Amino acid sequence: MTTEALVHPDGRLVWRQHTLRCALGKGGVRVDKQEGDGATPVGLLALRRVLFRAGRVALPVTTLPREPIAATDGWCDDAGHKDYNRFVRLPHSGRHEELWRQDGVYDIVVPLGWNDAPVERGRGSAIFLHLARPDYAPTEGCVALAEADLRLLLAGGVAALRVLAP
Repeated sequence: MTTEALVHPDGRLVWRQHTLRCALGKGGVRVDKQEGDGATPVGLLALRRVLFRAGRVALPVTTLPREPIAATDGWCDDAGHKDYNRFVRLPHSGRHEELWRQDGVYDIVVPLGWNDAPVERGRGSAIFLHLARPDYAPTEGCVALAEADLRLLLAGGVAALRVLAP
């Protein structure tokens, strides 16, 4: 049985008896997610693994695979590149995100199962569960939580987020 948390389009994440505030994409929540629209995709998004910034945050407690990130880690968001929607090492020839960020939102970052099995060009990339900014500012399409809430989900065995349609 998959342990799912429900993500509501109004910025609530519900899991067991917990209702947590989350930030979602600045483009809203969309069934027809496309690269660059800033939207969080509707669907069942599996938590793939936990990447974390050792030295900034404590090792997350989880049954998921855990890997420390390095300054050379990135994620390709270039729909025309062969590495589209994949973890990459920097420098990289395609457009990409840096996982080693100064703002701390990727100090704990969980790649979500969106457009990765198989990858379809232009359907969206780099959809993560990560740390929210203090004001819960909208994301570029990810789901973001306060650190304590993200740690609660990881320790509790959440295996997927079910993002609900508006």
